Amino acid sequence: MQITTILFVLVICLAFYFLYVYNTLATMKVRIKEAWSQIDVQLKRRIDLIPNIVESVKGYAAHEKEVFENVTKARAALMGATGVEATGKADNMLSGALKSLFAVAEAYPELKAQEGFINLQKELSDTEDKVSYSRQFFNTVVRDYNTMLVTFPNSFVANMFGFSDEKFFEAEEVSKVAPKVTF
Repeated sequence: MQITTILFVLVICLAFYFLYVYNTLATMKVRIKEAWSQIDVQLKRRIDLIPNIVESVKGYAAHEKEVFENVTKARAALMGATGVEATGKADNMLSGALKSLFAVAEAYPELKAQEGFINLQKELSDTEDKVSYSRQFFNTVVRDYNTMLVTFPNSFVANMFGFSDEKFFEAEEVSKVAPKVTF
């Protein structure tokens, strides 16, 4: 009788442990989706600012056609990107194109002094900060989730229910430096 009671208690404890691990992993998956949506929101905000900045610079540097085309292509690529890896590549491409655009803008002091352009630059800078913080939060949540997947005995439960690791949002070496937007 006592052995069956002990076995019953062990089975109940084991069931609660499995339930705890499963619910924790499921919650972390939802947090990863939430963190990704925050990155997506900030990238969309950034995408919306780009045409205004391009138009401001175009008025002063219409002959820089290639720079404007590159920014437009990079913006379109980011708008069409899906998934962490594709979005990361498109975001890196846009960061590089913005660097070129702001380098062109540096050559026009009257543009740098224009109040509308200064406001757009501040909004873009604010958005860049928010994108950075969103990436950091996403990667923190992914790290915690992936760590839980590989630690024993959690890995046993994770494998049993088909949980798999998530990819980090990574910047390429070229784009690890934020675009310099000093005016």
